[in-house]
Amino acid sequence: MTETVYIPPQGNRVVRRGPFIPPLLIIPFVIYNIVTFLFFGGNPQGWTYGMFTLPMFSGTPWAITAGDFLLVISVLLLFFEVLKSTRSAQSSILEHMLSMLVFVAFLVEFLVVGAAASSVFFIVLVMTIIDVVAGFTVSITSAGRDVSMN
Repeated sequence: MTETVYIPPQGNRVVRRGPFIPPLLIIPFVIYNIVTFLFFGGNPQGWTYGMFTLPMFSGTPWAITAGDFLLVISVLLLFFEVLKSTRSAQSSILEHMLSMLVFVAFLVEFLVVGAAASSVFFIVLVMTIIDVVAGFTVSITSAGRDVSMN
């Protein structure tokens, strides 16, 4: 039994090039560190301070903390990271590697630095590993679809 694999000629090869976009989840990492060390004096409990309240129709005020605000920003950036991982450009591998480095930076800081011992930092850390796993999964899945065998 033999199988035939069709390999298209090199002249028809489609290479998608897109702009290089660095990992977006580095933004919450930088914001967390700047705010924690400059404004909260290295105290991770500062993320529980209320920023503002919004009156609800029920009559109960909704208090939004600094940590809640950072988590909302991080979720939005995670959405764009997942969208970014669906591109199949030459820079995708580099972007995945940099996302892994961002995760490692989060993990090391969480384990070593006392100011990172907060649930806000941990949740953003979990978002970075979701970004890494989703990025590699989407890339592998889309690469498998690019290979056709006849």
